[in-house]
Amino acid sequence: MMYDTGGKIEFTRLTEVPAAAIMAHMSDPRVAEHMPLLTFTWDAAALKTFIAAKEACWHRDGLGHWAILYRGAYVGWGGFQKEGDEWDFGLVLRPENFGLGTRITRKALALARADARIPFVTFLLPPSRTRLKALARLGAEFVGETSVNGAKFLKYRLETQ
Repeated sequence: MMYDTGGKIEFTRLTEVPAAAIMAHMSDPRVAEHMPLLTFTWDAAALKTFIAAKEACWHRDGLGHWAILYRGAYVGWGGFQKEGDEWDFGLVLRPENFGLGTRITRKALALARADARIPFVTFLLPPSRTRLKALARLGAEFVGETSVNGAKFLKYRLETQ
């Protein structure tokens, strides 16, 4: 299923892109620098587990993470994942596509604003992320620090309704 977001950015399911593209992306050490929960080596089994977990979110919640295409090419993955009563937005781009982050986030947030189930979105960022002005421009407010599986994150919240 393809989600046309009006332009050159498209959202599709992770199962719709070549596994090799995701594997190469997630094996890039520049990606791991900002992913404190990435403490394992990406291999075929890890990829299969990852995609199955993201697909399970779609089945459970009716929403989840997409593969993101720009001009038809895979540039990363991201989307919404329900964490308790909150919808968390995550985005993991290939390093050469980091500059698309704000555009992709704006497209995804437009979908969240149109979804009555999502009154607000949270963002969990590792402390290694020092460029945070884009979040402020989007209207996200700093909530505080939180821990996930022993890793520290900076938590932001953005009202969508």
